[in-house]
Amino acid sequence: MKTLFATTRRQLLALAGGAAMATAVTLPAFAQDAYPSRPITFVCAFPAGSGADVLVRYFANGIQESTGHTIIVENKPGAAGSISAEYVARSDPDGYTVYVHSGFSTAVNYSLWNNPAIDPRTDLMGVAGLSALAFYLVVGPDSPHQTIEDLNAYLLEAGDQATFGASATSGRLLTAQYLSELGASPVEVPYRTGAEMIPDVVNGAVDFAVTDGVNALVQQREGRLRLLATGAGTRMEVAPDVPSLTEFGMDVDQVGVWGAYVAPGTPQEIVDQLAAMFDGVLATEETREFLAGAGSIVWRASPAEVDQQMADDVELGAYLVDLAGIPKN
Repeated sequence: MKTLFATTRRQLLALAGGAAMATAVTLPAFAQDAYPSRPITFVCAFPAGSGADVLVRYFANGIQESTGHTIIVENKPGAAGSISAEYVARSDPDGYTVYVHSGFSTAVNYSLWNNPAIDPRTDLMGVAGLSALAFYLVVGPDSPHQTIEDLNAYLLEAGDQATFGASATSGRLLTAQYLSELGASPVEVPYRTGAEMIPDVVNGAVDFAVTDGVNALVQQREGRLRLLATGAGTRMEVAPDVPSLTEFGMDVDQVGVWGAYVAPGTPQEIVDQLAAMFDGVLATEETREFLAGAGSIVWRASPAEVDQQMADDVELGAYLVDLAGIPKN
């Protein structure tokens, strides 16, 4: 018995030592698994087939084709993007769940809710800048207002006899700041969508409207709208002939930037790898042309710059929501 116990004890010690050595070898190998080792999910805040979905899938496909990594797009619409933003903010900070959306809209949403689910300045972590989109002041092709100066003069003279159309929140925010800077008080004619608004602008039922770059540029090419000014701080590359409101002494600089975001606490090396994936797609001429077709320009920004832009936009959004008098949910 004594010999058997001694032998068994020696065997157990040898086995334990071997297991320890195996653990010492395998654990570091596991920790060093290359990222990504499984599919990455891009979360889209709008339904499949929407404009936002097309943009998210463009980057998902671009990264998948250029890197060979599997990218899945998951649509989580609702609450103007707040549902998807919270979903990503509460996800594991491992770089496998990425929020691809308008940073400006996400920032503005923070001021549209009495009890916002997240603070995008601290609950989302910037990865990469993607694109920038401006809104435009537009009139119909037969409008007597040939320039923004013409429209300014008319609005100041007509007072509440003048009208304007707006649909999206971003359009209302730009209109509010434009009119505040101008000192005019036309009456708003609300529209549910930009598509519903355009016919009334074309036939002159409203004196002017504010719409997004996609609508504005497409309708301009078809001869149905005239673009008088952009709300961006400078002229946009996609519409170089359209002046900025800043050229007329107005302190207006509203640009809707799109970016990629992950949960806070995601390791910086993973953030940097994700950023490089997006940048590889952004660097192509194909992407520049794709974004131009959607009225956007490429916005290449580092993770730190994306975070700073979010902080700036939250502050601007709070001011604009208050200026526009938009009630909170």
